[in-house]
Amino acid sequence: MRRGISCAALTVTVMLGATSAGAGELDFDTLFAEGAGGKVPQQITWSKDGERLSYVWDDGSGEALWVMEVASGESKVMIRSEELEVSDHRWSPDGSRMLIDADGTAHILRLADGHTGALTETGDEEDAKFSPDGDRVAFVRHEDLRLVDLATGEERALTSGGAAPDLLNGITDWVYWEELWGRDSTGFWWSPVGDRIAYYQFDESSVPSYPLVDFLPTYPEVEEQRYPKAGEALPVVRIGVLDLETGVTQWMATAPPVDHYFARVIWSPNGDRLVIIQLNRDQNRLDLLSCSPVTGGCRPWMSEEWPTWINLHDDFRWLPDGGFLWSSEKSGFRALYVHGPDGSEVSRLTPEGLAVGAVRAFDGEAGWVLFDGYSTQTLGALHRRIYRQALDGSPPIALTAADGHHTANASDGGRWVHTWSDVDTPRKIAIRNREGVEVGRLPFAEPDLYDAAALPSWEFLTVPGPNGISLPAALLKPADFDPARHYPVIMYHYGCPASQVVRDAWGSRERGLWHKMMADRGYVVFSIENGASTFFGKHGEDKAHRSFGPGNVEAQMAGVDYLAKLPWVDSSRIGIWGWSGGGYNTLYALTHAPGVWKAGVAGAPVADWKLYDAIWTERYMDRPQDNPDGYATASAVDAADGLEDSLLIVHGTADDNVHPQNTFAMSAALIEAGKPFEQAIYPRQKHRFGDADARHFYERMTEFFDRKLAAELLLGVAAPPPKG
Repeated sequence: MRRGISCAALTVTVMLGATSAGAGELDFDTLFAEGAGGKVPQQITWSKDGERLSYVWDDGSGEALWVMEVASGESKVMIRSEELEVSDHRWSPDGSRMLIDADGTAHILRLADGHTGALTETGDEEDAKFSPDGDRVAFVRHEDLRLVDLATGEERALTSGGAAPDLLNGITDWVYWEELWGRDSTGFWWSPVGDRIAYYQFDESSVPSYPLVDFLPTYPEVEEQRYPKAGEALPVVRIGVLDLETGVTQWMATAPPVDHYFARVIWSPNGDRLVIIQLNRDQNRLDLLSCSPVTGGCRPWMSEEWPTWINLHDDFRWLPDGGFLWSSEKSGFRALYVHGPDGSEVSRLTPEGLAVGAVRAFDGEAGWVLFDGYSTQTLGALHRRIYRQALDGSPPIALTAADGHHTANASDGGRWVHTWSDVDTPRKIAIRNREGVEVGRLPFAEPDLYDAAALPSWEFLTVPGPNGISLPAALLKPADFDPARHYPVIMYHYGCPASQVVRDAWGSRERGLWHKMMADRGYVVFSIENGASTFFGKHGEDKAHRSFGPGNVEAQMAGVDYLAKLPWVDSSRIGIWGWSGGGYNTLYALTHAPGVWKAGVAGAPVADWKLYDAIWTERYMDRPQDNPDGYATASAVDAADGLEDSLLIVHGTADDNVHPQNTFAMSAALIEAGKPFEQAIYPRQKHRFGDADARHFYERMTEFFDRKLAAELLLGVAAPPPKG
């Protein structure tokens, strides 16, 4: 007999609280309290000489920008948030000043006396950067480059004609920012001697726009976003080099911009060359172009091709002989290679069995490189460690021996900020030298509202998957685990190529602690990777080429099969959830494998890949015109009539990444198919929700899973025996 939702939800809350020994350790007030996941400094930035570093930290008297002298360990406050809210900052080359970005206005901070002044009278500066001599600052205002002489205060325009949304000079558009630059809007680069500036120019006039609507005013307000969806027209992009003396721009003779991306721009050490990383639209050919900043002539210096796609990286470093350090996945996992001045490969630097994450620091003269990496063995990608490798090819040295997730924010002088955690231990932070020896400490705070060590603890394992492979998985049991009981399960996944959710790292304040809270309340939480995840390298992720959906749902079903064999799991009460790509894969799982899961939550989901951006989608799926069957097979919208289980779809109306159009399209298809579902729409929220809306979402999802997965058992209805 069906009972009223309000009664069931109320009873579940009471019963779950009563049956869990650790209940009360975590609740929503705790999850969304300031510092709930612990705190480490933000905006950690090294001075050029590596002798000082700056960071943003709240010492109890409010957030402030601090500067530390690393040798002495002494730190002092440079500016408090009540004076300026620092959103970003940069050191001057000589370390005497800083550029402070405070809510879109640039300020100059003089370190000697702490004096702060606005860079210009007008304000509204974007991406302000010191010249190599520190005497000038270039920035973007209203889509054009400008220059200020710090001695005289004189400002002059460097480019003209910039006008949003059609023409952008010196900044990226949304799709380059999101998909090629990792959410970095940098669009211009000083030459090493300060006589020229290389910059992007974006012609967006042919790119269709998407209306982002704020529905809350009496008359809704519309913001038009230039957004190239899969198969649609791309921005026309070119790279110019501006001679600051003559004011003339020389455009680089790259491949035709309509069919190519210009993904990186790198000056040579003496400024005589500009290196451009060029990708074709299919992203299966990469050319390293060597260009003359004077004539604009470009020649291929090195090229790579791959049958599916090539993943971008930031691992290019100049070698003293004019060659370069490079990374490639051509062996199946990313490795470092030495290339000569003619562009040809000289040697592989890192050994087999060790995958490179990213280069963190490099000193060509001293002959070493610092990088994070992981073992290519079955569960190797669980842990990230920091390595130092000599350029002579001798074996790399692990500077962090412990398991867990280690990251390095490094100066090229050899010192680095080491942040580390594991899945059950919040982050800690220290300063180390090139040998990995601790030489200083930065402030950090562990959570003080609960005992992290007393929370439910994750277990890592492998599960038999399709085609005989072993799939990495993680399992979180209830705090008062009793093998005689039958538990409901919540599965969390993402599932897109080269992704990873099974990792030995402290989780986010929201998702990581929420999973532990749900285990504390009596759920099993489970995640399983698919064969295209980070664990399986490039050859693994290539399995998703032109075919999204099936590979991930097969892996999630393998996880369900594993869970069904555990005597303490009730396989009739398994839920699944994910966000963004994980939201898509939740929709796909529920519509293509009805009856496997009882309920699912799809957060900010892509519902049809024709509705997502061109750069990301075409990288994996090619264009819809070239792969119509693949897009049709991957569509959750087209499979809406397959839904048989409970579904909650969640989206923010201001999401400029995965447009709410996806949720509306899925909703329309479900309505047409006569399928019931639930929906939660969050006005003005983007792809990542603000705190108040995030809390509301997690409370909503908790209520949904309690009602769909836990109500029958906790209301006294006997659970059926586990399947299998």
